[in-house]
Amino acid sequence: MTSADEAVSPEPFLRGNAWAGTDEFPYPRADPVDLDRLPGDTVGAARLPVGVRLELVGDAETLEIDYQTQTDDLGYRGEGAGTAFTLVRGEESLSVPAQLGPGTARFALAPLDRSDPDLPVVVYLPEGMRPRLFALRVDGGQLAPAPRGPRWLAYGDSIAEGWIASGPSGAWPAVAARRTGLDVVNLGYAGSARGELPSAQQIAALDADVISISHGTNCWSRIPFSAALFREQTRAFVALVRQGHPDTPIVVTSPILRPDAEDTPNLLGATLVDLRVAMEDLTRELIAAGDAHLTLVEGGGLIGPDDLPDGIHPGDHGHEVVGRGVRRRRGGSLDQLSPPGSTPPRSAEPSGLDASSIS
Repeated sequence: MTSADEAVSPEPFLRGNAWAGTDEFPYPRADPVDLDRLPGDTVGAARLPVGVRLELVGDAETLEIDYQTQTDDLGYRGEGAGTAFTLVRGEESLSVPAQLGPGTARFALAPLDRSDPDLPVVVYLPEGMRPRLFALRVDGGQLAPAPRGPRWLAYGDSIAEGWIASGPSGAWPAVAARRTGLDVVNLGYAGSARGELPSAQQIAALDADVISISHGTNCWSRIPFSAALFREQTRAFVALVRQGHPDTPIVVTSPILRPDAEDTPNLLGATLVDLRVAMEDLTRELIAAGDAHLTLVEGGGLIGPDDLPDGIHPGDHGHEVVGRGVRRRRGGSLDQLSPPGSTPPRSAEPSGLDASSIS
């Protein structure tokens, strides 16, 4: 049996955290040294550890996670922002409610199907409560950090961030990453993500095996863009990303359906259809000009109005459908990177948890 002092740092097990943390931002989703060039709404969204998770492999019977949460004010997303630690292994899942302040989440792993020892255990954080993890412990076996799959940088708005899935594990990037074995870094910024060029430069500076760009709704509403402005902003965004990733696959997904915006002009006269067409035409132009590593996903037909519970954001089924669409449409750039068996090859890594020997 492990005891309270037999614990290890969560750091080797963490995935989805692209930048080193600070006291204020333990798991930042934007470069902490470059925040002053970003809009305040982007910085606010980047405070949340969206998509940050633990990935582990092994045969332990129990996993404990010591943590502290910072808030229970979940805003518009409500419980969908995450009020529990949720463990997913294959098609099975377990949830342990999180509490405000310090706590320990304890998972009984023995009942899970463990016939495939290489299938990772993925633990999603209650991201809306802004948790910080302190230590992991196991009993009845061992757990090691799951080897990383190819890295996927997923830039987008509230839809990429996961609004309004029932929990963080249901966001479409999380769903698609589990299906493909990719190590997704969720750069979805709710209420913002208008193709800000500093974000493109930050993406250019990160290592990546595939990049997705999926935004535009907030360019219709929150800060209005004309179709021409949106087209050229997208051109500049892709060009800056390409400076750091000249041969990396980039998947551009135009805005998904939003019934109230499709044919309604914004303050600069652009409907969401106009913005969608501008992004799609620009992407086709770049492909025709020789960018062989660029893929277009036409977002307007991915889901229907029944998959938008609030008229704007997908529910769980909608996120599942969007994830499939981004993976498979027009060349399937995400699936092409997926290792055989839809999970990354698993091999031993250091800093594992062993109930009989850790200290």
